[in-house]
Amino acid sequence: MKIYDLTLPIHPDMLHWGKKPEIHIVESIERGDASNVTRWLIGAHTGTHVDAPHHFVNGAQAVDEIELETLVGQTAVVDMLGVEGDITVDDLEAAGVRGKERVLFKTTNSAPGGPLHLTEKVPDWVGVTPDAAQWIVDNGVKLVGIDYLTIEAPSHTDTWKTHDVLLRAGVIIVENLVLTDVPAQEHFMVCLPAKLKGADGAFARTVLIDQD
Repeated sequence: MKIYDLTLPIHPDMLHWGKKPEIHIVESIERGDASNVTRWLIGAHTGTHVDAPHHFVNGAQAVDEIELETLVGQTAVVDMLGVEGDITVDDLEAAGVRGKERVLFKTTNSAPGGPLHLTEKVPDWVGVTPDAAQWIVDNGVKLVGIDYLTIEAPSHTDTWKTHDVLLRAGVIIVENLVLTDVPAQEHFMVCLPAKLKGADGAFARTVLIDQD
């Protein structure tokens, strides 16, 4: 059995959007306490994480309400390494995405030296256009993931139209996936976001499992 861990480690110097994670020491053995206890200050969308519909649609499905059947199951890692700019409808058609329920886009974002591996956000990355997002909805995809901070195309982070199209239709988004060494093929995915009640999203340990 082969297991691929798609999860970014969470730490104060990690790639982030907005504020960096903070760690506060509550108890420390080195200081004479009986145990080590820390308090972490992090956003729900820190590291590898799930966006729930409530993220952009007020009152819609929260992260703790997402069915496990959506987050666990056969998943296609799709090779988009040849895409320069944003993923379009033509790219989806050419890649054979039609008919897939769960799709993870492997792009140059997570290639060696790519922006996923940096500690600061870059101005350009590979995202998904709003038209491609609508194609994803129309073709029955129920979960879509990408290997960067956001699935949004850089040119649309003023309107967040891709997020709106996907989440309004109930398509779950997974972001910041480490797909660097993952083959572009079918895998079995287990994506388990923290069960934050009523939350718009949550950090998620995410793995792909291949049986021998």
